[in-house]
Amino acid sequence: MRWAALVPLFLLANCDDVSMTQQKRYDTEAPARLWQNGAAARPLPANVVAQGDPARAQQARTPPPMSEALLKRGQERYDIYCSPCHGLSGKGDGIVPQRGFPKPPSYLEPRLLAAPAQEIYDAITKGYGAMFSYASRVAPRDRWAIVGYVRALQLSQHASLSQAPEAREKLP
Repeated sequence: MRWAALVPLFLLANCDDVSMTQQKRYDTEAPARLWQNGAAARPLPANVVAQGDPARAQQARTPPPMSEALLKRGQERYDIYCSPCHGLSGKGDGIVPQRGFPKPPSYLEPRLLAAPAQEIYDAITKGYGAMFSYASRVAPRDRWAIVGYVRALQLSQHASLSQAPEAREKLP
């Protein structure tokens, strides 16, 4: 019985606090023989984004000029990231809700027809309801391309020939 009480004491006595808190490290910009280039500082991985990056924040606030190429890119990105839930038509009838997941709203609802482009962009960025954030998966310019394509889907369902000249104003 006494042995059982002594086991934790033996285990704790074996801890060496000094080696846990005082580990070898390199100072900033110090030389290091460990790496081929001789520098301790490692290069950043590809596509890394600094927290608080002003250029990326500006991209999020400013939609690019709409063009046919941007709409095609938006359709491609929409088909990859959005259509599994929202469906190819934007009515919320994708394969995922058909398998029992909550149905997303249709882009043809009056609320989403009247929604500003920034609201759709923010939903892609931050998520909405059961939808998770796509900020880490879809670049800001591609998010705007998707928004443009969603607007094109909306217009295609409700447009008449007399409204065609106004369609350009509704796109971001």
